[in-house]
Amino acid sequence: MNSRRDFLKMAGLAGGAVASSLVHKSALASLPEPVIQTSADTMDPLYPDTGRPYNPVVTLNGWTLPWRMNKGVKEFHLVAEPVQREMAPGMIANLWGYNGQSPGPTIEVVEGDRVRIFVTNHLPEHTSIHWHGQRLPNGMDGVSGLNQPAIPAGKTFVYEFEARRPGTFMYHPHADEMTQMAMGMMGFWVTHPKKKHPLINEVDRDFCFLLNAYDIEPGAYTPNIMTMTDFNLWTWNSRVFPGISPLCVRKDDRVRIRIGNLTMTNHPIHIHGHEFEVTGTDGGPTPKGSRWPEVTTDIAVGQMRQIEFIADEVGDWAFHCHKSHHAMNAMGHDVPTMIGVDHRGVTQKLHSLVPDYMAMGERGMADMSEMQMALPENTLPMMTGDGPYGSVEMGGMFSVFKVREDQKPGDYSDPGWFQQPAGTQAYEYQGEPLKPRRSNDPGQSAMPTTQPIDSPVEVNVKKSSNHNHH
Repeated sequence: MNSRRDFLKMAGLAGGAVASSLVHKSALASLPEPVIQTSADTMDPLYPDTGRPYNPVVTLNGWTLPWRMNKGVKEFHLVAEPVQREMAPGMIANLWGYNGQSPGPTIEVVEGDRVRIFVTNHLPEHTSIHWHGQRLPNGMDGVSGLNQPAIPAGKTFVYEFEARRPGTFMYHPHADEMTQMAMGMMGFWVTHPKKKHPLINEVDRDFCFLLNAYDIEPGAYTPNIMTMTDFNLWTWNSRVFPGISPLCVRKDDRVRIRIGNLTMTNHPIHIHGHEFEVTGTDGGPTPKGSRWPEVTTDIAVGQMRQIEFIADEVGDWAFHCHKSHHAMNAMGHDVPTMIGVDHRGVTQKLHSLVPDYMAMGERGMADMSEMQMALPENTLPMMTGDGPYGSVEMGGMFSVFKVREDQKPGDYSDPGWFQQPAGTQAYEYQGEPLKPRRSNDPGQSAMPTTQPIDSPVEVNVKKSSNHNHH
């Protein structure tokens, strides 16, 4: 148990039924007091002071759950409950999670540890926990109705098993999944190797986060749980840019980033300035012969990916999902493309009826990041976040990977913006301007054509056989 959280006590909870055939009677005398954390800050790593030492992970905008040792067993206490999560300054979401947060706290153990997890249900309905990717007894797998009775509201169940293999895992409900996962119920699990492993490197920095998505209408606080594809908030650990913490490292650190996807679509995660290798999946470390340099890795639904690289290029490097809409905040999906459309006449007429009307999209969407337009309460701008040279024009699944020469080992604090050395930054051209090409210039065309404009074009039209279609 770590002294960083002195409020973890050996006290018990009143009430709560405990059910597990593998738990010794002596273990049921008292429950570990649940540790609650509501801050959205990235907490310092939780270094163990019992058992095998290891380099702990840093959970982006999250924390690691403390434990107690009880006769050689590591005991944790998770509380499933409604929570409020700040997605970024200016927006609060009503979610469900664990121990005060969505996602819940990361659980860190060592290969071979005997682990006992008390799960108390403070939700308004039953729940369970599935330990995604773990090898364990069938009755501990957490699928309600199949492996166990669901945990009723107000009750506590116990899961106990051995952490049999090292790797990167998740936990999430397997009861009313559509509701509970759409409301933010998930968490990270890391099992460190018990000894030096031929496929697992020692690293200087080890980050982790979960990909999750929500459909929260502008002005609303609670996700629409019936959404299947049309999400509007794409998050890392239930945070959106600029609310996502930067990943701060020292130059030449070996960095590992563990990413789990519990959304309804895949995410090509991309980093600037470096190449990495995928060194692990849900199934464990990848063979060295299967690794190759990449700058983007696609993470499918329900998958984990573990990437590693040497941070040998100083600077502030973008780190994001490469699906463009996933690096934006809440937006309308039925807005027509208006690029190149002259709004002036329509805008004048609308202003007489709606004085605050603002035409959008005529020149692209970048103006959105600079508009100081009124938004509904509890709503974030679609593109936001300022850098040292203006708006970054991003949101959603975006953060910054910060590499510095003078970042101290173990220091995860934000060093501020990078100052590019002289002669290493793009600059404005000051020479003679180039003459633009005009479509009506003799022998020139702004858009090349594949055939003369006045040549005949054959058009085939197939009439629909459905006479009711209009």
